[in-house]
Amino acid sequence: MSKIKKNQSGFIVLLFTLIIMTVTVGIVLSISSLTLGQQKISYNVVKSAQAYYTAESGVEDIILRLSKGVQWTTPYTLAVEGGSTNIDVSDAIGGSRTIISNGSVKDRFRKINIVYEVASSQIPFFYGAQAGDGGVEMGNNSRIKGNVFSNGSVVSTSGKGYIDNSVIVAKNGNRIEGLDVGQDALVYSCVKSTIHRDLTYVPPGTKSNCSVTGSTNTRDQEVDSLDLPISLAQVSEWKGEASVNKSLDDYVLTDGATASLGPVQIGDINNPKNLTITNNAHLKITGTIYVTGNVEFSNNAIVELDKNSYGSFIGFIIADGRVTVGNNVILRGSGETGSYLLLLSTNSSLNPSSPAISVGNNAEGVIFYTTSGLIYLSNNMKAREITGYKIKIDNNAEVQYESGLQNAIFSNGPGGSWRVGSWKEVE
Repeated sequence: MSKIKKNQSGFIVLLFTLIIMTVTVGIVLSISSLTLGQQKISYNVVKSAQAYYTAESGVEDIILRLSKGVQWTTPYTLAVEGGSTNIDVSDAIGGSRTIISNGSVKDRFRKINIVYEVASSQIPFFYGAQAGDGGVEMGNNSRIKGNVFSNGSVVSTSGKGYIDNSVIVAKNGNRIEGLDVGQDALVYSCVKSTIHRDLTYVPPGTKSNCSVTGSTNTRDQEVDSLDLPISLAQVSEWKGEASVNKSLDDYVLTDGATASLGPVQIGDINNPKNLTITNNAHLKITGTIYVTGNVEFSNNAIVELDKNSYGSFIGFIIADGRVTVGNNVILRGSGETGSYLLLLSTNSSLNPSSPAISVGNNAEGVIFYTTSGLIYLSNNMKAREITGYKIKIDNNAEVQYESGLQNAIFSNGPGGSWRVGSWKEVE
């Protein structure tokens, strides 16, 4: 009997030991499985994060290429340590691009979508022609198809100058003379002009040999002057944006050559250099161009904004020297609605034989602008809009204003003036 009890006791101990071992092994296996699962999760998290940063590297790579004008194609693949990303770039539509970067590391994928857009500021041009204190001189049969505002007199002393809409001349002592005005006139004095609607003048200013179809009125207050729409501070800012790249030599494009240029500063203040496009050459502007010397376009040259860089925006060439546009030159924006080329000179010459800007050919996609000098439009040419300290429009020349210029949007910033508008992960 005692022996049977001992055997039963041994069996119980053995069974209990087996149970403990089984439980222990189960616990160990569970912990191991949990640990392996956690390790796998951690591995996936790490690789997923690496895929995200790989996609982010792709975005940064294409932004660098776009901003610096480095060559690129779409789509393209960028290898990043341990993975790769595929970058797809849309065409520029309305001044923006969509960029998608799909990062991949060990079969883990993350996708980033950004909108890369032109940084812009709005500078309105309300008039077909706006002049500073230098005023406007109009030749015989010259015409401005739009409104005119001038801080100085607007006169045509050799024949008749035509303004299709209204004219406003600021400051006491100034006058209009020799004009045919399609709508209204507001001025200190009216001399030898025809006004097809209403005339308002400011005594002791006079109405002398002026024909008025509508009413003639007087006012006591002097007509307030207007500053030109682009400030010198803004011009300085644009120059600074162009200076991210500098060339210390003259830039000459000729003999049918084609090139892209900008943003760039040509020369420096102490050593001015020139920009010359001539003899069937074709220049595409990809960013702001600042020329410390003179600008000359001649002999069938084509100068236009690059569509991918500007879309529907306005881009510009700024010159400290004189700007000369010769015969048979084509100047234009990107081809999209609302896109124009602005030629701006800070030169102060008022001499008609060497003006700040001289235009001898049609330039219907261009805005001409001087901060302190003369704009001289030669015979039988057309321009889209002119603004300057003084304007001289020769016989038969024409300015044809486009209403959209009152909402003109200028691109800002280097590298074609682009910036990141939005940045988000889509997968």
